[in-house]
Amino acid sequence: MTKEKIQEILETKVNPILSQHFGGAQLVSFENSIARVRMTGACASCPSAQMTIQNIVKEIIMDNCEGVSDVVLDSSVGNCDEIKSGG
Repeated sequence: MTKEKIQEILETKVNPILSQHFGGAQLVSFENSIARVRMTGACASCPSAQMTIQNIVKEIIMDNCEGVSDVVLDSSVGNCDEIKSGG
C-alpha cells in the first residue's frame, strides 16, 4: 500500500509544484522504507535537484505517507524506451 500511496502523493501533491518548473518526480523503487525518486523533465538536469528532493519531495512524502523513513534522489539513467514513453 505504501508504494501506491507514494505514487499518489507524487502525482497529486509533488508534480503540480514541480511542473511549474517544467519537471516532475517519479518513484523508482520503495525498499526497506526508503523511497528512491527520479527527477524528470527540466528537474532532471537541474543543479538543485538534491535540494528539491530534500526540501520539497521528501517533506511532502514524509508528511503524507506512514512507513517511509527516507526519500533519496535516484540519479540512474533510464533506458531509451523509458525516455520515449516519458516514464
